[in-house]
Amino acid sequence: MRVRVPATSANLGPGFDTLGLALGLWDEVELSVGDGDRCTVEVEGEGAARVPRDERHLVLRAAHATFDRAGAPRVSLRLRCRNVIPHSRGLGSSAAAAVAGIVAARGLLSSTYPLDDDAVLDLAAGFDGHADNVAACLYGGLVVSWGHEGSWHAAHLTPHPALRPVVLIAERSSSTEATRGLLPDRVPHADAAFTAARAALLVHALTSEPELLLAATEDRLHQPYRRPAYPETAAVVDQLRTAGIAAVVSGAGPTVLALTLDGALPDGLDTTGFTVRTLAVDTEGARAEVV
Repeated sequence: MRVRVPATSANLGPGFDTLGLALGLWDEVELSVGDGDRCTVEVEGEGAARVPRDERHLVLRAAHATFDRAGAPRVSLRLRCRNVIPHSRGLGSSAAAAVAGIVAARGLLSSTYPLDDDAVLDLAAGFDGHADNVAACLYGGLVVSWGHEGSWHAAHLTPHPALRPVVLIAERSSSTEATRGLLPDRVPHADAAFTAARAALLVHALTSEPELLLAATEDRLHQPYRRPAYPETAAVVDQLRTAGIAAVVSGAGPTVLALTLDGALPDGLDTTGFTVRTLAVDTEGARAEVV
């Protein structure tokens, strides 16, 4: 099986652990049944020098979890990865790897050990701990995700066609675990109410009225507390928002996501330490084919 999976940006400001957007930057994996008793891994591109080359590789761990969930016996697997999504930058690289492994394994199992879409989303969310990135990676476009009684669910929405995301990819990486550790156990009621209102407005702005994106991306729930972890990122977000651009921290950072309507950034913006890329919204999500 060959699977292509998109990068994703989660949170989008106020939609903490809930909203996700798929972006036009893709990893590709090929997964097949191996000949021997051990799994083999080949990696090129992003992270090739750092990721495991054995069964600890996230794509293989996700594939094995899929076999287990389906009740199928494990077999040796051969994995080839062509990575483009930056690692540890807030663009959903781990979600993409988990989704790729699950979708590829599901294809190998085919109708012999069928898995429905709900099981696939549950499996993928189990690797991330929440469903915002993985749901966007699976379905493409914009997603709203939530958990209920131990299972994960997602609603797929179509973003407004005028949306032109720009990512400012930080040269330095960050740890999701570390930045999440900066969040307080409790927030003021006023901040929670403020952010809930903006999250609701953001869904409307992203799908119907993008002119409201600047107001809709205001957040008081997580971004203010994470600023000490990446001051350069916070400074770029501040500059963009002052210029009227709906900018947010992408996922747990340190990449910046600018939700523009024309792909343009203001003149004079200091992008030192960042690589700027204008990306399309990916509308297809994970795609698999037999090779």
